[in-house]
Amino acid sequence: MELFEEHPRPIDGIRVGIGGWTFAPWRDNFYPKGLVQRRELEYASRRLTAIEVNGTYYGAQKPATYAKWAAETPEGFVFSAKAPMRIMQSRALAKTGPQIEDFLGGIASLGDRLGPIVWQFDANQKIQREPFAQFLSMLPTQVEGRPLRHVLDVRDPKFVDADYIALARSHRMATVFTDSDEHPSFSDVTADFVYARLMRSRSDIPTGYTDAELATWAKRAHEWATGAQPPGLPTLAKDAAPKQTRDVYVFFISAAKERNPAAAMALIERL
Repeated sequence: MELFEEHPRPIDGIRVGIGGWTFAPWRDNFYPKGLVQRRELEYASRRLTAIEVNGTYYGAQKPATYAKWAAETPEGFVFSAKAPMRIMQSRALAKTGPQIEDFLGGIASLGDRLGPIVWQFDANQKIQREPFAQFLSMLPTQVEGRPLRHVLDVRDPKFVDADYIALARSHRMATVFTDSDEHPSFSDVTADFVYARLMRSRSDIPTGYTDAELATWAKRAHEWATGAQPPGLPTLAKDAAPKQTRDVYVFFISAAKERNPAAAMALIERL
């Protein structure tokens, strides 16, 4: 089965995608009938401009696997990836340097398909400010000569405050904007890129979100890209980040997961 060589490109630095590419219901409403599973990444990467990899949270892959993923995707496409939970859940964050180096050294095999690395700290984790700051200082700015982008996804509402925003800004690391009632939700910009996870898709809407909602998110993505702060979104800090053009990553994650590819494609079309 031939796949279309045409594929979407980032629009004004905005990339849109989903979480993963293997999900059985997508074989009924996203992937063409008869498409073999081993070609699902090849197909998905030609309908979207990014994919967030969740599987690396549970265990890093071999460098050869990352290289294979890269080879199956078109030029301009990128993966973001969650770092392994064994690092974030360590009781000695400040001593995880070798584990960080090992993970990043392996995933560097994605080459120019490597996008942001997501460091997720779950809500039940008790994070101490000083070890956390030391941990951020250990995250390298590049790997094998390629610049690295780091995203902090701290889900403990007691830790997430204006001081956390200031710390992220001092390290030029992004913080996740999560559009969900389940996790802390704030839109303070802390880096030269924005990372948004939209988690409100509904199964009774073919595109997961209504046309009006998609129009709103398209507008917000463009505002982020031009350096503006979209009005109406919650923030933690009193001061806004300096205005500058930014890359933007928007992922449709969880919620009515079966609708997320349609939501992502609809947003790409609007952009």
